Parts: sequence; structure tokens; C-alpha cells
Amino acid sequence: MTDQREKLPVSVIMLTLNEEFHLSDAIENVKGWAQEIFIVDSCSTDRTIDIALEHGVNVVQRPFTNFGDQWNFALGNLPIKTPWTFKLDPDERLSEDLKDSIAKIVTNKAEYTGYEMNLRLWFMGKPLHVLMPVLRLWRTGKCRFSDVIVNERQLIDGDVGRVEGLMEHFDSPDLHHWWDKQNRYTTMLAIQKVKGQQLSVEPKLFGTALERRMFFIKMFFRIPFRYQLQWVHEVLIRGAWRDGRTGLAWARLRVQSRRMRELKAIEMEITGRVLELPVAPHGGFDSRVINSPFQRIVCGESEQKKSPKGNC
Repeated sequence: MTDQREKLPVSVIMLTLNEEFHLSDAIENVKGWAQEIFIVDSCSTDRTIDIALEHGVNVVQRPFTNFGDQWNFALGNLPIKTPWTFKLDPDERLSEDLKDSIAKIVTNKAEYTGYEMNLRLWFMGKPLHVLMPVLRLWRTGKCRFSDVIVNERQLIDGDVGRVEGLMEHFDSPDLHHWWDKQNRYTTMLAIQKVKGQQLSVEPKLFGTALERRMFFIKMFFRIPFRYQLQWVHEVLIRGAWRDGRTGLAWARLRVQSRRMRELKAIEMEITGRVLELPVAPHGGFDSRVINSPFQRIVCGESEQKKSPKGNC
């Protein structure tokens, strides 16, 4: 097991907006493991800032634009001093096996510039037999994010390898919260489709893994019986059948979510009215953050002018 008293040369970055349900556990999960923890908050209205400050985490507030832009701001402006950077969502937790595997990489001569790991999904309070590869670790300065509205991707300047161990993804506390989030995401994706905005990278059937993924995303809405095929993929290929009615419910909602994205895009094309980007409930700046030396250093004068005090 990794000695948790020895912090690794890794900086963890989290984007937050009203994450009081998850944040304390997320910080505790990496506080004794990572050398630095940074939070870029989009003007939360709950106890997110209280929790971050109670844990002594470096916090900066910046109004949300889109996911790609917010991440590029974080990577370009946070004073990251460690040779490795780790992307963590507040609803994710690193298993001890994953921590140990990463420790071996960052304390030795690493072979790759970035590393993927398996994300295990939790749904209705239970872990699913569904694993998804996610890229979370990279050499500092060797990553930027695609500047897209949603479903941003890490673009690594170098080769990507894999690391053993699981990252647990706890997602929403209940289906009401889950569907609220999916409603916003599907609207963002529909707007992106109607406006003809580019995907993270150019889709190529015989390109890199990310280029192939973008190709199938682009082609999905042209495939006959696509939602039946998606259900088969989620249930049989990804293995949701092993989780009984919980897995079947997850698969059904995954299909409904993608169908809703398509229907929203069709509605916008028929009516000729493209919706405004949905904004999650947010508030103004927290005086403890906006007046801090850390905020002034990270944001600088140009960012402060874009975001007048107290007006997110």
C-alpha cells in the first residue's frame, strides 16, 4: 500500500458548482496523497466554498463559460508546481490500488505522457459491472482541452498509456438530480449539433482511439435502429445485465438521454429557434475567495474585468 503520509508530485484539479454533497469526501480521498489540490468554482450557492476553505484547499472563482474553456483556464492559470496533473470530478474517488499504481508511475521514469484508467460507475447507490476508460493523469504542461460546449476531451502532447486500478464514479445522489443534469447536458449537445460545431477532434475511422470515438459519435444518428443497438451495447457488451434491474434501468436511461438529445436538435431545426445554453443555478462571488491574494494572482486583471465583483 502507498504510504499516505508521503504526498506524491501530483496536483489535483476539480471544477465545482454546488458540490457540497460530494466535495468533502473528494478532498479527503486525495488530501494525504496529492501534493496540491486546486478548485475552480463557478460561483456555488451551497456550502461548496465553506467545505473547500475548511479543508485548506486553494480556491478560485470564475463564471462558467463551457467545460473546455474552464479547463483550459485552469491549466493555463493555476500555479501548478508539480510535474504531474490529475483531473478529478467531485463525484469520483481513487481506489487504493489506483493510488498505488499512480505512485509507481510518478516516482519512477514514466513511459507515457498521459494515462488512462478504468472508471467504475455507481447507479442507485450500487456499483455497476460497467467500466469506462478515462484519461485523468498527464505530465504538467502537456495537455489542453478541446474548446467545446460539453464532453470536452484531453488533447495530450505525447503517447497515452494505461494504469491499473479503479476510479469510482458516484455520480448523482438520486435520479431527480441525475435527470436534471442530463437535461442540461442533452440541451448543450443539441445546441452543439444544430450549430454545426466541431467535435473535440476530426472524426476518423482509422485514426487514433479518440478520432475513432468521434467518428462513431458523428455517425450514430445516421444508423437505423440506433437506439435498439445502443441498448444491446449497454446491456450485453458493457455488461449491465449482470446488475439486474439496476443495470437495466441505467441502460434504459442512457438510451433515453441520447434520444432526448436528438429530439431537442430536431425541435430546434423545425422551429428555427436555437435555445440559449442552459445555466445551472449559481450565485455571486464569495468575498473570502474574490478578495484573496490567490484569486488575484490566478485571475489577473483581465479576468477580473470580465467578472465584476459580486456578479457571476
